Amino acid sequence: MTAAELTNNKNINDMAAEGNEKMSTVSGGSSAGMIKKPLSPRRKAYIGTMTGLMWFCSVLTCALVAFVLAYVLYRGLPNISWQFVSTSPSYLSGNIGILPDIMNTIYIVLASLVIVLPLGVGAAVYLTEYASKKRLVDIIEYASETLSGIPSIIYGLVGMLFFCQFLGLKTSLLAGALTLVIMNLPTIMRTTQESLKTVPQSYREGAFGLGAGKWRVIRTVVLPNCIDGIITGCILATGRILGESAALLFTAGFAHALNGPIKGLQSAGASLTVALYVYAKEQGEFEVAFGIAAILVVLTLILNIAAKLVGAYFKKKRA
Repeated sequence: MTAAELTNNKNINDMAAEGNEKMSTVSGGSSAGMIKKPLSPRRKAYIGTMTGLMWFCSVLTCALVAFVLAYVLYRGLPNISWQFVSTSPSYLSGNIGILPDIMNTIYIVLASLVIVLPLGVGAAVYLTEYASKKRLVDIIEYASETLSGIPSIIYGLVGMLFFCQFLGLKTSLLAGALTLVIMNLPTIMRTTQESLKTVPQSYREGAFGLGAGKWRVIRTVVLPNCIDGIITGCILATGRILGESAALLFTAGFAHALNGPIKGLQSAGASLTVALYVYAKEQGEFEVAFGIAAILVVLTLILNIAAKLVGAYFKKKRA
């Protein structure tokens, strides 16, 4: 190799080494700049302000909930006795009992859930798994969202005209339960739909690959994996049923008669919320109203805990 060739190769090697050194310097400098670049004081102030506001909103929300619960229980629990919850009201003896109201509430909750859960879950399964026309799905979803935004007093008036008068059910717990079914159907549908969409598509494809049919895949693979969403919808629906009064005033009435399940659904009766309204607004018995409010709070907590336990059981069984 001649001296000229050696000189040329040396120059090429020097240029390559210099280029590699520059590239490493640039990449190292950029990465170091990305990692070590300090935040500006304005950015730090913004992050601190937003964090403080989020903490403030969280603490305020928890404090308001705790205050309402504590105040209702403080005013209501001293007025609760065994005679109060285990007897019927009597105008002759002046006794005030809410046992018929408790039973009427249980009848309405059970009747509403027995009807609305199959309807809501079935509609959600159809819209998510079977419906192929997007326009039809959009129309149904728009209709359900419209139903969820209608005031409850409108449901009461429509329920009175349709269920009580047109269908001949008269003022009864069954008419009130059917009205509440329409009110809570969008909630069950939406929560179940969102839960169905979280099930991975690979689960369905794997089941189809094993030769399972459409309904078998939904029943054994899809629904067990979205039981949490169904439980959530059930909790929300139960809470709204327990707290509803305007719709039941027009459809279920406010009688304080104690009846069995079959006869009770066919006759008029007051739920706990309706009884609370009657005692507080019509009769001025605020201590009785606070006692009913405390029972409603406790009953709601019990139902929510029960629903959570059922959801945890199915989740553990699925795992």
